[in-house]
Amino acid sequence: MVTRVAAAVAGVAILAGCSTAGSASSSGDKASSPTAAAVVDTTSAGGTSADRSNSTVEAANEKTVLTLLADVFPDPTSESAKTEAAAVVAPDAVAHGTGLAAGPSGLLDQFAAAHTRVANAQAVVKHAAADGDLVAVHWQVASDPNDERTGEAAVDLFRVTDGKIVERWSFAQPIPTGTPASGNTNTMFSDLYAKAAKPGSVTEAQEETNRTFAVGAYNTLFRDQDVSVLDTSFDPNYLQHNSVAPNGTAALKGFFSGSTKFPPQESSISLSDGDLVWTFSQSVGAKASDPFLAVDIFRVDDKLIREHWDVVPAS
Repeated sequence: MVTRVAAAVAGVAILAGCSTAGSASSSGDKASSPTAAAVVDTTSAGGTSADRSNSTVEAANEKTVLTLLADVFPDPTSESAKTEAAAVVAPDAVAHGTGLAAGPSGLLDQFAAAHTRVANAQAVVKHAAADGDLVAVHWQVASDPNDERTGEAAVDLFRVTDGKIVERWSFAQPIPTGTPASGNTNTMFSDLYAKAAKPGSVTEAQEETNRTFAVGAYNTLFRDQDVSVLDTSFDPNYLQHNSVAPNGTAALKGFFSGSTKFPPQESSISLSDGDLVWTFSQSVGAKASDPFLAVDIFRVDDKLIREHWDVVPAS
């Protein structure tokens, strides 16, 4: 199951997931208008009711998560790791995902399992975002930090309240090896867009505009299956980091104009930080206990989606 909707579709991988682990939190993304310029309730949409405009709190939350990952992941069975996890993760912190347990011990067990799957595992952070009380990290579980084509691609999502992690989700997939079917030479982690925003250069207001724009575009395409959004909200040559999909919108247009159909899905949780927007999707009509399908990250610049990464966990 390397593609998101139907592996039988000749080499076409798209932006929506086909398998995962993890349950959903309440969110307003599902109520967004079926247009690319959708307007949503910014006080409660996208999985958080926290203030999305407080950059000071967001920076502190991100530091908490990144410090935990840097200090605890290298040796999750050590006493120092146990002490730090207990200090940062709430005792009853909820964990969403198959095989994930609550609290600090659950996080330690998750990290230990990654070391079992990937020899000499190291955590290499590629992208991070903090928005409201949510922090998301896109990272590689790597034996060799210099080789982006080995190990696992992962996204972890955390809810942080008063400096404590109170809820978390985890998504991971093996990194495909060999020559990408798409012919792309970039990896699942590359940053290729020449006009990527510099840190701190995007205002909180613009981040929120980007979030509603990208969530609206995602829902228009994958919930409403309206392919016209590809002409209005995507760069025709957008940069694709899913290794089985080529760059640009042509493959997506070909898929949606074909005879294969798939159940609609939509964004349930979303974050925006800098010029990146992160969406966590579920099937339309999903219950809170139903699984997420995938994580998608979009680079938004000048009212167009310019670049895309994803993590699609194996079922």
